[in-house]
Amino acid sequence: MVIETAGSLDTVLGKAVTILRAFTADDQTVPLAELVRRTGLHKATVYRLARDLAANQLLDRVAGGYRLSGSLFELGLRASAERSMLEAAMPFLQDLYERTHETVHLGIREGNEVVYVAKIGGHRQAASPSRTGGRMPLHCTAIGKALLAHSDAALLKEVLSRPLVRLTPHTVTAPGLLRSQLSQVLQVGVAFEHGESQVGLNCVAAPVFDRGNLVAAISITGPTNRFRTESHVDAVRAAAAAIGNALARESFKTRS
Repeated sequence: MVIETAGSLDTVLGKAVTILRAFTADDQTVPLAELVRRTGLHKATVYRLARDLAANQLLDRVAGGYRLSGSLFELGLRASAERSMLEAAMPFLQDLYERTHETVHLGIREGNEVVYVAKIGGHRQAASPSRTGGRMPLHCTAIGKALLAHSDAALLKEVLSRPLVRLTPHTVTAPGLLRSQLSQVLQVGVAFEHGESQVGLNCVAAPVFDRGNLVAAISITGPTNRFRTESHVDAVRAAAAAIGNALARESFKTRS
């Protein structure tokens, strides 16, 4: 399968970005031939650009192929908006974890996906498909539903007009049912997931607002055999509000 890219393949930069985006969260080392397959670019082009990316410390050349360089992680940490959000949110995420001892997430929206900015979990955390820096479709996660419910009408129309990918037998793939769930999110202030991204997981999430602007969402996740989402509604809602207040205070300090 050739990956989708928002960049132009008519430019060197666009091709280089396409190569970088060809790596997934599960990759350790990706052979050159696999990068060619994923990007759809000519082998000579991938070879030349991968070599240049390695020379600029964006890729590492290792036995068997290439891997993403640690320099990309450093660049990611310099993204001011996400870094400021993470710094403001982390004390509340840690407190939420200490209170529940369940897996806690902070996620933002990028396109039609959730990007997980942080994940905290201890020894008893449930096996979850999420990971820091990983992505999931909006429609099948509690964080995604919390973000989607509070997004503009254009995004909602776009998501509902496309086929909703089924990740488990419980994934909501009927647009009408998803729309109904999103309306409920607006009413109660939290979103739920019951085995929709992975069988055996329940999740409850709440949106985070910075001075009225939707910026992220947080969630608590646990195994279905002991995790009751309704029991954690107040905790996740209060933590989301506290993070929003902290972001607003930081914004005020910056302006002063």
